Amino acid sequence: MRLDDWLQKSVDRLPIYSPFESHRSRSKFGKVRKRTYYLRIRPRNPLILAIFVGFLLFTAFHFLSDGRILSRRDSYDDEALNLKVYDLAKSPSNGDGGDRVLLCIPLRDAANHLPLLFSHLRNLTYPHSLLDLSFLVSDSKDQTRELLDKLLLELQLDEDPYMHYNRVEIFEKDFGQLVGQGFSDRHGFAAQGPRRKLMAKARNWLLTSALKPEHSWVYWRDADIERSPVTIIEDLMKHDKDVIVPNVWRPLPEVLGGEQPYDLNSWQESEAALRLSKELPEDAVIVEGYAEYATWRPHLAYERNANGNVDEVVDLDGVGGVSILVKAKVFRAGAHFPGFAFLNHAETEGFGKMSRSLNFTVAGLPHYVIWHIFEPSVDDQKVLKEKQEQAKAKEKEKANSIEVGHEASKDSKGAHRRRQAS
Repeated sequence: MRLDDWLQKSVDRLPIYSPFESHRSRSKFGKVRKRTYYLRIRPRNPLILAIFVGFLLFTAFHFLSDGRILSRRDSYDDEALNLKVYDLAKSPSNGDGGDRVLLCIPLRDAANHLPLLFSHLRNLTYPHSLLDLSFLVSDSKDQTRELLDKLLLELQLDEDPYMHYNRVEIFEKDFGQLVGQGFSDRHGFAAQGPRRKLMAKARNWLLTSALKPEHSWVYWRDADIERSPVTIIEDLMKHDKDVIVPNVWRPLPEVLGGEQPYDLNSWQESEAALRLSKELPEDAVIVEGYAEYATWRPHLAYERNANGNVDEVVDLDGVGGVSILVKAKVFRAGAHFPGFAFLNHAETEGFGKMSRSLNFTVAGLPHYVIWHIFEPSVDDQKVLKEKQEQAKAKEKEKANSIEVGHEASKDSKGAHRRRQAS
């Protein structure tokens, strides 16, 4: 049986179409001589063809758009649903000077420092439209909050639009800080461990409340900075370090030497400090600049050369908290300010240690200096009092010598007149 005869007889089966059309050629006597097959072109259905072409185009655009077509992002109104989608696999930093910076400023009884702080905020040259301000007001008994509101209102309503910051947030939370704000209270050895642990908790509360997915950098700044370059954010940012700090000094009266290193919390690790850490209890907190802990670490403050290159960079292990620029990815990776003894360090020094443990770069600029306000310590006050007493004694001695000279001159003139009269 031939193929076409079998197809005709199979009426109970689904129709099967062959692309070849059979053609019988007959002899002149009417007998079939041979059977040949020719390619049969059937007309396609236009609808099927259109669907096929559309599927090919859809597939192509789907892959070219990284799968966004199937995500149906355009099928709903993001604003109506109050929905935001962030791709955390992509860094928010675009590297073209348009990076968003979160500026974190902790405040405690800082009313006296706020006018100076806001003068610095007005003068920062980094575009204010890319800066978000976040304040934490804690354990304050003065008028910090009231003055902060007043100065912020003046800043955000300034006639110059450039002065306006992109976003401003104020957070309030007390942590039970009992250490006073005086220089000796804050810098006394006994207060260092508990004080720094509470400061670390305050920083973490502020950071976790204020950090947004669009932030590329976090700039920590104390309110009691007297002088700093207006370009400090750009100056620190250009080195592209994960964590970077400037050198911090403080001005002194001339009788005390004119200037002095202030922040000793930025340092490089030493063998002596590592041995000391092994000998201490796990919960002990090492602090720099105190005879109780002889670490013999190289401090960033003492590496300063007044004529040195301000762009020179050195690696650090611990950092101070007066002024820190940090890439936001460092915090997103889990680094924070330990409010406990982490490798026998807490707060910013512990943060430096933790960042290094996570393989981030931690650096400092030994010749790039900012100046902390002068707060006289007890020793400073003693020296100043002694100098004042010495100065008064000299003035009194000078006055007495002048008076004695004046009396001697009067006696000499009187004797001269008596001799002339005789």
